[in-house]
Amino acid sequence: MLDNPTWSGVLTDPVVQAGTLAVVGAIVTRIALRPFPSWKLAGQVFFFAALTVLLLYHDIVPYEVGPTTASTFERVFIALAKVVWWINAAWALIAFVRVFLIFERQPREGRLVQDLVIGLIYLGAILSVVAYVFSFPVGTLIATSGVFAIILGLAMQSTLSDVFSGIALNLGRPYTIGDWIVLNDGIEGRVVETNWRSTHLLNGSNDLVVLPNSFLAKVGLTNLSSPDRSHGATLTVRVVPTIGPSAIIDVMRAVLLSSGSILTEPKPGVQIKSLTSDAVELELSFRVKDIGQTGPAKNEIFDLIYRHIKAAGLTLARPLDAAGPPPDQLQPEEVMKPHRPTPLKLLDAIPLFSSLTEDEKETLAASMTRRTYKKDSILIEQGDTVASLMIVRSGALVATRQEGHKEIELGRLAPGDYFGESGLLIGVGEAASLRALTFVVVYEIAQASLTPLLHDRPGIAEELAATLLHRIETGQHSFAAEGATLHGRSVSSLVTRIRHLFQVPQ
Repeated sequence: MLDNPTWSGVLTDPVVQAGTLAVVGAIVTRIALRPFPSWKLAGQVFFFAALTVLLLYHDIVPYEVGPTTASTFERVFIALAKVVWWINAAWALIAFVRVFLIFERQPREGRLVQDLVIGLIYLGAILSVVAYVFSFPVGTLIATSGVFAIILGLAMQSTLSDVFSGIALNLGRPYTIGDWIVLNDGIEGRVVETNWRSTHLLNGSNDLVVLPNSFLAKVGLTNLSSPDRSHGATLTVRVVPTIGPSAIIDVMRAVLLSSGSILTEPKPGVQIKSLTSDAVELELSFRVKDIGQTGPAKNEIFDLIYRHIKAAGLTLARPLDAAGPPPDQLQPEEVMKPHRPTPLKLLDAIPLFSSLTEDEKETLAASMTRRTYKKDSILIEQGDTVASLMIVRSGALVATRQEGHKEIELGRLAPGDYFGESGLLIGVGEAASLRALTFVVVYEIAQASLTPLLHDRPGIAEELAATLLHRIETGQHSFAAEGATLHGRSVSSLVTRIRHLFQVPQ
């Protein structure tokens, strides 16, 4: 040891060197590099190597018992230096574990196995300090602590069962964070956390369910998110067999083609489950990207079933356990309804024309043109300006946009949907191409058909503008190229464009 009070003596003092290196290393690695695991690992290894070289340079071997002939100050310094060295060794190993101990190329959110390895590293560091700093026989310490460990183990039997079950579950990986699981006793939910003692599920009611790991290790479970996130679902439909089963299957396939919430691969399917004189029972099977989308997808498909069945002139069959007389025993007045032409039915279902009077609707319906398109026909090309409104009577269509060499699907249309209102009313071009997925029937309202109504009652322009603006703001308008630029427009500005396009007097 050097006792020279000069600055050069202070700087060469091993106490100052080791202490400075330890403080700088702790500040850099534990504070400055904390958000960056990889850089933190590099920093830990660098400072650990530097501290090792420094101690060995001063003849201090951290993994050997220190000399007993040294002075009290030297023994204290050597003990502190060894403690700091073992702590840095543990930190370097822990940083290595945090960076490289990863399963299936995905970081473990629960980090249970990482925590177990880190606990063993800390235990090894503590035993090493006890052995090489305090010269205490570790073997004797382990032997004398055996009785205490047995008593502690018996007292913590339940907790230890949860801990080891948690380790087994993390190694076996029957589920991961974000998976939706269903237990054999009916409990289900999404895994939001796994720790040493328990697993936390968030159920469908947004309640937190805490399950001990030992319970999960014993009970059977079904992982609805494995082997991938997609989830299968089925719906059962009963239809009155007024047409052949194969034609009914085609209608149900059009239902699935119209849905934008389900996956196209693997292909959804339709299967007949039973056939009686009263009903054809069909099962629709499909997949969604995630189990959380099952509910919204079913809602959409139920709506599409209703629309397609109405468009095909079919009727939903009554449930098997429904009360009351069967359909063939109903009185004529119960089944007969006033006939309304198809064009008027389509106009009734469109909010855009809800403000028209019955006479105005009849006038407009009389001018509507029925058009048919074969499967894979292109109804509208991207960039075209359509001077007419088209209402889908039956079938399914898909809207796609070409962006460079990539084709993006924007949505799908089913019976009752319509497109071209922006081109009809304000002359905006289409940003998407429309292609028929099945045989399609549409009814067209030409700009010339709407012009007389606007001239007879100019106030219709304001009603149409208000409805169109609402659809634009809520994202319900058809795929118009200038749809985004219309956001923030006032009703009066749209009215001006409509009147200018139709040459309606101000």
